[in-house]
Amino acid sequence: MKKIFIILIIINVIIISAIVYLTKNQKHIDALQLLEEQYSQHHEPSVDHTHFSVLQQKFKSPQDVTAACLSCHTERGKEVMKTRHWKWQNEEYIEGRGLTNLGKKNILNNFCIGIGGNEQSCNRCHAGFGWADTTFDFHNQHNIDCMVCHDNSGEYFKQSGGAGNPDPSVNLNKVATHVGKPKKTNCGSCHFYGGGGNNVKHGDLEEAQMNCTKDVDVHMAKNGINMECVDCHVTKKHVIAGKMYSVSSTNTNRLSCTQCHGNTPHELSVLNEHTIKVACQTCHIPTYAKANATKMTWDWSTAGKLKNGEPYHEEDSMGNHSYLSEKGTFVWAKNVKPEYVWFNGTSDHYMFGDKVDTTKPIAMNTLRGSYSDPAAQIIPVKVHRAKQLFDPLYGNIIQPKLFAKEKGQGALWKDFDFNAASATGMKYIGQPYSGTYTFVHTESFWPLNHQVAPKEQSLSCVECHSRNGRLANITDFYLPGRDRHAGVELFGIISIIVSLVGIAIHATLRIISHRKELK
Repeated sequence: MKKIFIILIIINVIIISAIVYLTKNQKHIDALQLLEEQYSQHHEPSVDHTHFSVLQQKFKSPQDVTAACLSCHTERGKEVMKTRHWKWQNEEYIEGRGLTNLGKKNILNNFCIGIGGNEQSCNRCHAGFGWADTTFDFHNQHNIDCMVCHDNSGEYFKQSGGAGNPDPSVNLNKVATHVGKPKKTNCGSCHFYGGGGNNVKHGDLEEAQMNCTKDVDVHMAKNGINMECVDCHVTKKHVIAGKMYSVSSTNTNRLSCTQCHGNTPHELSVLNEHTIKVACQTCHIPTYAKANATKMTWDWSTAGKLKNGEPYHEEDSMGNHSYLSEKGTFVWAKNVKPEYVWFNGTSDHYMFGDKVDTTKPIAMNTLRGSYSDPAAQIIPVKVHRAKQLFDPLYGNIIQPKLFAKEKGQGALWKDFDFNAASATGMKYIGQPYSGTYTFVHTESFWPLNHQVAPKEQSLSCVECHSRNGRLANITDFYLPGRDRHAGVELFGIISIIVSLVGIAIHATLRIISHRKELK
């Protein structure tokens, strides 16, 4: 009778455990199904712009198109003019600096350095028309480019070197009557091609994601739920959720995986506990640059070489430029394992006047955080390393003039003269130049948020919990399986010995008790 009772208890425990597991698993499946259903229902336009008479006129300029848009959408221009996409800067509080106007407009980077003096080329990605120099009118709503974000014809594109104006071949009338909610093609026209080509900067944002499989990106995959950028980057009054920390510093208006997936997305509680200190992306983006390679290093010091007096280029085995006379030497990589840093949502940036140590790489942006910081998590990053112009007397990174349509204007890409490009560029942005230049090593950190892998491809435990695992360089905390600590290991050994002794004693007592019962 006693044995039957024990067997019944064991069976009940197994049944209850199975029910709990299956219920949790079903809840997990149901949650994913709800998300898939929600985001697989793509937006259907409620308005046919071909019927609006104001759009039937023959547009002589892109500004005329914007004027027509604003005649109905009367307040939208005011909204756009308050955004970072328009101003390319924002007033932010930076620890140690106070309130600072910061953004693409005035921050240097280690790709094409900075926009000052290079607006005709760089500002192809500005959400406006004609920002070619310091005279651009940021208060004129008609300079806003509505089409670059809202074109649904697939035929709109900006002119190369055109200061943000559309290419002359674009049929403005057709585009104006085929507008709607932004698609991947709209966002990608800038964000996929920043830095001079596909996937150059981010490493996890590129043209393949417009038509990819789940192996590249589970969210944007055509054979998945085929999400658009604005499904996550939701927009209110033209303020788009999300930040790029190469040009931003504060922990505001951020996006996180938990906004959709919740704080306990896993079936196992031990995995949910990891999210206190480990960002979702760390395990779920095991590699980036999956479809096309990304630029990992850029050496400006080798630029300017000519063959027979003319610029030339060389390509690597993947078909990417490994050398350009205009820009120097590059190294590209594909299927790259991220590096990892602590990040609490705030950052700092190199700014003119900063005292820097040139014996080590200069950080163009610093992602803040540490193990002791309660707001910090481990995140995956792409680190772009460069060698770029530096003024050893004034101690400043130099912003050279790069772009000009004609020779003789001091532009490096035309005249191939570092000294002239440095002098012209620094004068344009109102910074001193000593007339002497050298080159320094720099680093920029790009948090990875896209190209999320299918869950079957997420990191295994041993990839971090091992001596030479992915987190080998984050050394400000104890990580089981990676680190050695005499006290912890002694405690573990003693615990194992005590457990074994306890089991042996328990087994011996059971045997003795059983023999007594038999007698």
